[in-house]
Amino acid sequence: QLLGGQRQPHSFWTFEYYQTFFNVDTQQVLERIKGSVMPLPGKNFVRHRLRNNPDLYGPFWICATLALAVAVSGNLSHLTEKRTSLTYHYSPQFHSVTIAATLIFCYAGLVPLALWGFLRWRRSPGTPLGTYSFLETLCAYGYSLSAYIPTAVLWLVPVSWLQWLMLAVAALLSAAVLAITFWPPARADSRVTALAVVATVVSLHTLLAVGC
Repeated sequence: QLLGGQRQPHSFWTFEYYQTFFNVDTQQVLERIKGSVMPLPGKNFVRHRLRNNPDLYGPFWICATLALAVAVSGNLSHLTEKRTSLTYHYSPQFHSVTIAATLIFCYAGLVPLALWGFLRWRRSPGTPLGTYSFLETLCAYGYSLSAYIPTAVLWLVPVSWLQWLMLAVAALLSAAVLAITFWPPARADSRVTALAVVATVVSLHTLLAVGC
C-alpha cells in the first residue's frame, strides 16, 4: 500500500486510519527535526529517526510554517528595501503566501512520490534491501525542510552575503541528510543510476531553496 509501511490495517473510512499518521509526541518531532539537519555518516534518517513510525504531523506543520515564514520575510524584506522611497506605498502581498504554500507543498508531496515510484520501479525482485515506504519517503522530505525555516526568518537581516551563506548552509545540511538517507536503496541499482538519483535529490532540494 502507498502509505502502508509497518502500520496496522484500518479501514480507509475510519478515524483510526488517519490517526496513525499523527501518532507522535513533541519529543519525537524535535528529535526528528534535529536529525534532519545533522548529516552523520552511517546515521540513516529513516532507520535511525523514524524507526518504522513515520508521521505526517511534523512534515505538515514544517511545510505550513515554512510557507508562512517565506511569505512574511519576503514582504518585510521588500518593505525594508523600499522604505526610503517617498513614492512607495506599502501594500501587503497576501498572494505570496499562496504561492509559497503551493510551491512548498507540491515539492514535499510530488518529489517524494516520484522518488519512491522510481526506486520501486528500479528495484530488482531478488534485492534483499527494499525501498522505503511512500510515507517514510514523504516524512524524510518533510522534515528536511525544517532547516529552511530559521533561514527564512534570518533573511530579514539586510546583508546579502550573510543571507546567501545561511541559505547555503541550510541547503547543504538538509540535502546531505537526504543523500545519506536515500543512498542505501539507490545503490541497490547500478552505480551510475545511484549517483544520478542522489544528485537529483540534492539538486532539487537546493533549487527549492533558491526558488523560495
